[in-house]
Amino acid sequence: MDAKSLELLVTREMPYGKYKGRLLADLPGNYLNWFAREGFPSGELGRLLALMHEIDHNGLSSLLAPLRKR
Repeated sequence: MDAKSLELLVTREMPYGKYKGRLLADLPGNYLNWFAREGFPSGELGRLLALMHEIDHNGLSSLLAPLRKR
């Protein structure tokens, strides 16, 4: 986990699917859990979704709040 990845979570939107257009940091936990079970996509998007899953799963979403205010 690095600062750039955390910044991307609060600025990058989901490019497809049910939650297309929603910020990665705002994806619901059950959707992130589905990816964890079924497999994350390859590349940067998959890496970011996996990171967001870990943050959400461990109850650390509040750590992203200061980044949202920028």
